[in-house]
Amino acid sequence: MSEAWCVGLMTGTVLDGMVDIAAIRTDGEAIHELGPWMLIPYPRELKPLLASAVAAALKWQFVGDEPAIFREAEQASTGAQADAVNEFLRRTGLSPADISIVGFHGQTVLHRGPRDGTPGATRQLGDGALLARMIGIDVAYDFRTADMQAGGQGAPLAATYHRALLRWTGAPANSTVLNLGGVANVTWWGGDETLVAFDAGPANAPINDWVAAHGLGVMDRDGALASRGRVDEARLRSILQHPYFSAPYPKSLDRNAITSVAVEGLSAEDGAATLTALVGAAVGAALDQLPTRSARILVCGGGRRNPAIMNALRSRARVVPVIAEELGWRGDAVEAECFAYLAARASRALPISLPLTTGVPRPMTGGRIARA
Repeated sequence: MSEAWCVGLMTGTVLDGMVDIAAIRTDGEAIHELGPWMLIPYPRELKPLLASAVAAALKWQFVGDEPAIFREAEQASTGAQADAVNEFLRRTGLSPADISIVGFHGQTVLHRGPRDGTPGATRQLGDGALLARMIGIDVAYDFRTADMQAGGQGAPLAATYHRALLRWTGAPANSTVLNLGGVANVTWWGGDETLVAFDAGPANAPINDWVAAHGLGVMDRDGALASRGRVDEARLRSILQHPYFSAPYPKSLDRNAITSVAVEGLSAEDGAATLTALVGAAVGAALDQLPTRSARILVCGGGRRNPAIMNALRSRARVVPVIAEELGWRGDAVEAECFAYLAARASRALPISLPLTTGVPRPMTGGRIARA
């Protein structure tokens, strides 16, 4: 394909009730233009339905038939995202004919990386064929399955897009990108084709869960709760003994592998402070594993808006965090932009995962295409 407008959709594991939508003009290799982007809330009743689907997935663990709730949640989630796309087009003045393809990530309910030579598994709720029919645009979806069937981790998938952004903004070699979503992931770019990427550890998900469990909202807004607490250093050291942190990359982490249960028994403030310090410590351990440890890292994702997390990166990861906007990126849009980019690559059968990003044996394309 020549350069064209592509749209990406993302609903994160933090279950924040929003659909992230962004348009970029790309040929699947270079970024030619960043287009409109927005956050569109999905219906209020969908959030508890998705939470119930996640809870069912945790019991299921890929054993036996899928929970019945998956079908209901998948249909409702797909419909909500179709409505969001149509609203996006209405607000921006774009038409379906203007869009080459939509990248549809779907809602992750369970992800398990390979273990002891056994391939991993992943499940994102999202009916690509239904979405294509509802919006009248071709849809790329199911981006992770082929990678995992080939022995890869299936995550993270943002590395090729991070590389395109770094090139687009003229970043130097040996640059590191940190995305702070439900889980934190890092991408290191060597300045040529070399990419290393992996999940660093938990980020917003356990903090949000902890805050919600105490009836204090859906997130630690501005890090206010953590800032009033004291880090339980002994508890933090215990959490960091989890084998994930010392495991070599490539590696990926399910959102529920390390949860707020790890700080049960602490006060609301001290638990939030300890989980926030965990983000910084986990990122620091990840940076120590990279081919070159960057003194400065570019930070995108919702966690960059939390001053307590940013302070934890300075003190515990021993790094200077630079927010994405300082390089001309749109920190809240990067993940949605990424799936617009991956959709373009999938449509051209270009690689979306690499040996040092997900552990596949060779560069691999992925995603299925549903035609409108």
